[in-house]
Formats: sequence, structure tokens, C-alpha cells
Amino acid sequence: MDKFLGMHFIYTYANGWEYEFYVKNADTVDYRIHSGMVGGRWVKDQKADIVKLTDGVYKVSWTEPTGTDVSLNFMENEKRVHGVIFFPKWVREHPEITVCFQNEHIDRMEEARAKYETYPKYVVPEFADITYAKNEGTDNEKVIAQAPYEGMSDDIRSGKLTF
Repeated sequence: MDKFLGMHFIYTYANGWEYEFYVKNADTVDYRIHSGMVGGRWVKDQKADIVKLTDGVYKVSWTEPTGTDVSLNFMENEKRVHGVIFFPKWVREHPEITVCFQNEHIDRMEEARAKYETYPKYVVPEFADITYAKNEGTDNEKVIAQAPYEGMSDDIRSGKLTF
């Protein structure tokens, strides 16, 4: 697991959605969503189950306060990710509620989860290409420390934005 912990990735799903993901430590992840249904959303200190499946293949799974379940398989050697996102019905119908710095709006997520319908879930299974990968060390609070902005992922890939 040592090689995977501290990894910072940017990846783009086949549907065009771009995500940024930081494996903060053995049970915590931070992430930013640059485009897609909930583009603009960002999260710190999300507890997750992180396991090594085999050499170069890791699975990260968690449930968000929104009720969204996520399971990602990182295949570093192939520079690919396979993700399955299980969005509650309310997130698909009202994604704008989730587009924020989640940590400051947990009450809003819980309120929406109670107010709107959960089922049927909107299941998004997709492969993604990893377009950036760098180990930033564990527990680096600088990696995901601000809201995503237009062109941020390009700034990271080019080295204009560093951590």
C-alpha cells in the first residue's frame, strides 16, 4: 500500500467527466470534480475503505453524506480507473445542491437526502484514463485545498500549480 498512499491523480471518464483524487492516507481521501454532473464539487477528509487487490491495482470505496456510493479501481500500470458511482435519485435531479465544498455543507446534504427521493439510484459505471499521477506524500493538506476552477487540471498537469 505504501506506493499508493499519497498518490494524487487526475482522470477523465469515457463520458468526459474529469475528476481529481488524492489518497490522503490509509483510510481517507480528498477529491475535486472538474466537470460532469456535479462539476465544481470538492471534498476533504472523506473516510474510505482502501485496499490493494494485487500489484498495481487498488480499490477505494466510500459512501458520501449525500447518500452517493462510490467504488473505484485504480490500475496504475495501465493508467486506468474503473469507477462505479451510485447517485441517489435526488442528486441526479438536483445536482446543484451538491456543487460546493461539502465539508461546510453537511447539513444541506443531510437535509436534501431526507427531503428528496433516493431510489431508483442512477448508476454510472465507467472506465477512465489517468492523465496525471504523482505521489505528494500522505496527509498533505495543500493538495486539495481550494475549489476547482476552469483550467485547474491543466495547471496541475503542466506544473503551474504544485503542492
